[in-house]
Amino acid sequence: MQPIQLAIVVGSVRAGRVGPTVAAWVRGVAAERTAVEVVDVDLADFELPNSLVPCEASERFTRTVGGADAFVFVTPEYNHGVPGALKTALDTVKYEWRGKPVGFVSYGGLGGGIRATEQLRQITAELHMVSVRDAVSLHRVRKRFDESGRIDDAAAVDALGRLLDQLEWWADAVAGARGRADYPG
Repeated sequence: MQPIQLAIVVGSVRAGRVGPTVAAWVRGVAAERTAVEVVDVDLADFELPNSLVPCEASERFTRTVGGADAFVFVTPEYNHGVPGALKTALDTVKYEWRGKPVGFVSYGGLGGGIRATEQLRQITAELHMVSVRDAVSLHRVRKRFDESGRIDDAAAVDALGRLLDQLEWWADAVAGARGRADYPG
């Protein structure tokens, strides 16, 4: 069996963001799995437009999304919702998201980004993605990681393990289905 191409998407492009630290933790855990090959997708590297007009950045992003088998969206919560850059990324691509599993690792202050995750569940369902049940929510995220990027939250570590187990299962199921027929969407 081919390794699952797991794209870890950093959903914030703000200066001073903590998303890359959280994504590095997710990457480290996921990379230990033999069935997973991690693909880093930092939205700050794509400079996506605010429209659906094709450009070089959106075409490169489309190829990146199309090549992935599953996704983990690492996202903060901005103003009780999804960051604009992540919403733009979701709107920039259409068919390449379809029929693929997605998990969520959210972070923030006391809320831990859970409102962004709930909005993303609605958005990804409309894109014909399969969101896995378990998610990770990191409350007071800047206090969770030490200088080396290690996390102090055992519950989050356990939740990430379950999330990755579910993504692997769904990615395998989808690969089998895709081998029999195209997604009917």
